Amino acid sequence: MEKLFSQFEFGLFFWQALLFILLLFLLRKFAWKPILNAIDEREKTIVDSLEQAKKAREEMANIQSENEKILKEARAERDAVLKEARDIRDKIIIEAKDNAKVEADRMMESAKNSIHNEKMAAITDIKNQVANLSIDIAEKVLKKELNNKQEQEALVQTLVKDTNLN
Repeated sequence: MEKLFSQFEFGLFFWQALLFILLLFLLRKFAWKPILNAIDEREKTIVDSLEQAKKAREEMANIQSENEKILKEARAERDAVLKEARDIRDKIIIEAKDNAKVEADRMMESAKNSIHNEKMAAITDIKNQVANLSIDIAEKVLKKELNNKQEQEALVQTLVKDTNLN
């Protein structure tokens, strides 16, 4: 019985091996190629996607570096424009101060000249008024003294004495 069982096992093993080999042959002929082709296609798709993702990352890095470069240039240009504006503002302020100083000096000189002219006019007017007053007083004194002959002679004598002494 053992022999029969062993032969049976061997026959079973043989047929199982033969069926397995036949199954492998059929799978290889009809299933493995399409499965391997699908796997190859999927692998190519994945590789292409990874390469495109890598290119996209590189492009993003390039775009980002270009953006940073453009931002740096824009900031530098902005700083240059602001510096130029500050320089122009400072120049305008200095010019305005200089013009104001020149105008103030001119106004001071004009005011000094005007004050001097008014002072001279006032002095001349005072001298004229003093002269007129002196003439009026002398005229009144002379009229009074000329009315009286004795007083007139006494005045003449006094003037002659004063003149001789000087």
